[in-house]
Amino acid sequence: MLRIDDPKFSWPLLTLDEASLDHNIATVAGAFASAGVEHAPHVKAHMSRAIWERQAAAGAWGATVATPAQLKAALGWGVPGAGRRVFVANELVDPREIAWLRTALSDGTADEVWVYVDSARGVDLLAAGFAGAAPEAAARLGVLVELGVPGGRTGVRTVPDAVTLAGRVHDAGLRLVGVAGYEGPVASGTSAEELAAVGVWCDGLREAGAGIAGLVDGPVVLSAGGSAFADVVARHLAVPVQDAAGDGVPTRVVLRSGAYVTHDHGHYLHADPWTRMGVEPLRPAITVWASVLSTPEPGLAICGMGRRDVSFDIDLPTPLVVRSADGAGRLGEARELTGVRVTALNDQHAYLSPDLGAGLALEPGDVVGFGISHPCTTLDKYRAALVTRGDEVAEQITLSF
Repeated sequence: MLRIDDPKFSWPLLTLDEASLDHNIATVAGAFASAGVEHAPHVKAHMSRAIWERQAAAGAWGATVATPAQLKAALGWGVPGAGRRVFVANELVDPREIAWLRTALSDGTADEVWVYVDSARGVDLLAAGFAGAAPEAAARLGVLVELGVPGGRTGVRTVPDAVTLAGRVHDAGLRLVGVAGYEGPVASGTSAEELAAVGVWCDGLREAGAGIAGLVDGPVVLSAGGSAFADVVARHLAVPVQDAAGDGVPTRVVLRSGAYVTHDHGHYLHADPWTRMGVEPLRPAITVWASVLSTPEPGLAICGMGRRDVSFDIDLPTPLVVRSADGAGRLGEARELTGVRVTALNDQHAYLSPDLGAGLALEPGDVVGFGISHPCTTLDKYRAALVTRGDEVAEQITLSF
């Protein structure tokens, strides 16, 4: 069996611990099932058929994507069942992409596709693209009005605006299924005040759902992101909804958490909604391995890993372990790194500031294992990853970025 230090591989190298992947997928699937919510994991995090198959097998309703290209890729993987249901968490505004979607829903490439709208123009483009479509194709398209955050990114800004736009969707003959949005812009941390603010936004989404109930044939879908605030979102959106007359409104809550699958040693480790939900902590699965290239002066080591190899948009990488290599390049035992941090990145170089007072000496040829912060912007730098059991390679997977 291949090992990560086999001659066919070279540093920097991206590995995904198989036991951690499986633990994270099973843990979140169980947590959402216990909370009574459905899951459409955001596969933009990894864009891997192999990982999506694991998530689908754990009970996901379908995959979430962000772009038309990702929609085509996810459907092209040919994963049966949940793999033929995709949620595009954005508005489609290109007539070419809408025409492609119409064909995919007409010829059976997709069983069901949901999309956002947040503007009258977006509704009109979608309606024009599906004008005259066969009833079975139109029935496979689901439209959700996106509720945003003032000062944030996409989405209508108020609940009344969401209800008004939903009316336009209905009047255009499109199949309205619910309301959705992304709670991330509401808060940047997990203080009590910030978590409460996320809850208020979720309550607004429920209010919008109540306001459109008469326009939806079936349960009203309420959908949010749920990566950093899954506990708050699941708790608030699962509250029963009533319309203006006080009658109960049937709902489906669909969360789109994606980064959980690999977790990390930074942003999501600190946000950690999962332990707040009372489930076992998730485990960081990603390690980026890079060799020490130079120790040009005391207190400085340079590794062959940089902005082209690892995320840096939220936090810099975290040095975890160091391993010496023998004359054939085989790795020795891992030694935990303490008092060592990355201070800067160039395109393909990382600056490490070792605490030599801790008895640690890094030498050229040593290999350092790094944890990361924000998996999405690490994984998209690679076209393949190694799923590992210790140093053994269990599977080589393609990343379709």
